[in-house]
Amino acid sequence: MVDAYMDEYRGRGTCEATVGYTAARLARWGGWMKSRRPRPALEAIDAELLTSYLERSAHFRAKTTVYATLSTMRGFGDYLVREGYWRQNPLRWMKGPKVTPYNRLPRRIDRSHMEALWQQAARTQGEFSRALWVTVLALLYGTGLRRGELERLDLEAFDRAEATLRIDGRKTGRERCVPVSDLVYRCLEVYAPARHNILERTGRLGERALLVSRTGQRLSAQAISNAIHSFAQRADVPLVTVHQFRHSCASDLLEAGVHLAEVQRILGHQGIATTVRYAHIADPARRAAIARHPINDFLQPEALAA
Repeated sequence: MVDAYMDEYRGRGTCEATVGYTAARLARWGGWMKSRRPRPALEAIDAELLTSYLERSAHFRAKTTVYATLSTMRGFGDYLVREGYWRQNPLRWMKGPKVTPYNRLPRRIDRSHMEALWQQAARTQGEFSRALWVTVLALLYGTGLRRGELERLDLEAFDRAEATLRIDGRKTGRERCVPVSDLVYRCLEVYAPARHNILERTGRLGERALLVSRTGQRLSAQAISNAIHSFAQRADVPLVTVHQFRHSCASDLLEAGVHLAEVQRILGHQGIATTVRYAHIADPARRAAIARHPINDFLQPEALAA
């Protein structure tokens, strides 16, 4: 049943990474069910048993992880109802932990650490590799792309005349067009001939991917993560996830005075509430407001000196 459900799930156009996470969560649930004695029949699984598993799987887990597990189980439960194995899905009435975008501030990369990562990328051996990884960093930080969006970029997505990138809508359900800065544009211009030479050397001139490896194949999301974490380790940068580049792009744009709605459009957020959370760590208007606090009038430097 899980295999059949995953075939259906994959057919929705979901990226392979998400498919893999979903399959792993269902496998853990299935393994736990098989370990019960007596082993419950699929039709006999009830709310009490489901609650027991959710309680067990929630130990030492973040709220988002618990909610993701519940969401995956709920989707599979709906499938079992459609297939006639369950008369109703008890997971529909189970509430997970409340998750809001304000529970945790996004992790950004500070300027010195960002510069250290770029320096490591620029030291990569080989002309092609240097051009590739500097371009990858430029795209991640300069446009706020998600790792999957970066992996799926095709060559025709880059409009040289308009200096824009067309981003697919697999995550949000709608495409968006993101302008690139002069620096990102120059990185792409340097990378383009190096890409062509690699594809010619490997006999893969028909490859559509914008970012390719030294073997001429599309650069995978995992390869992107591995390389950037390697740069971070060598530069002693406390990088947790590649997604921090997206957080840094958003917060730094806001700190530079870019309007919240424009940042929302650049990042492709469906709702403004997702973008608002970056204002908690980068809000020039709030800084300017506190600078006008009356305390600044009567606590003058000469008063402090006295």
